[in-house]
Amino acid sequence: MSDSNVEVSTAPGNAPESKQPKPWQKQFSWKHMVSLSLAIGLSLLIYLYHDEIGDLRHYAYGGAFLAMLIGNATLILPVPGLIIVYLLGSTLNPLLLGLVAGPGAALGEMTGYFAGYGGSALIDNTKAYDTVRRWMKKYGLAVITIMAAIPNPFFDIAGIVAGSLRLKWWRFFLAALIGKTLQAIFIAYAGALSIGWVRGLLS
Repeated sequence: MSDSNVEVSTAPGNAPESKQPKPWQKQFSWKHMVSLSLAIGLSLLIYLYHDEIGDLRHYAYGGAFLAMLIGNATLILPVPGLIIVYLLGSTLNPLLLGLVAGPGAALGEMTGYFAGYGGSALIDNTKAYDTVRRWMKKYGLAVITIMAAIPNPFFDIAGIVAGSLRLKWWRFFLAALIGKTLQAIFIAYAGALSIGWVRGLLS
């Protein structure tokens, strides 16, 4: 009998199993894991040295930029960069101070974006995450700008959502830049006016 007449069984039970990636493997590639690990590691490192960050106020505009960069690079953990901007507002030009501090804050917020890009498993089951995700899908970049402009502890969630939605990084940065710069200008002027008012009462 010729070998060409032999039929090879292709029944489903005999077919070799193809190695399909599991859902968690699709979500957590090595690039995602590196992004998430760096974001969390940087946040913990900054939090541990938050006392030293307070000394940046002695470096004027450069100190404000670095304080906002470092302060906004943490995830959830509070490092008060805005306090330094507030205090410097009484000794420096508030408008220029805000224009310098805003970009630092926006750069710092990129850690939240990359954490979301790396996998949002840390908070993706929370009500706040679902709410921000719904807003962002409906209103787009306006949500990022508004949340960036208003001092609140939830902007990290906006960055994580933007990353998980695979929003272009430069679009997220631009929206955050506008909001954070407006925020920094407002805080700088608030510091200039309020501290100046207190000094007037004491003089």
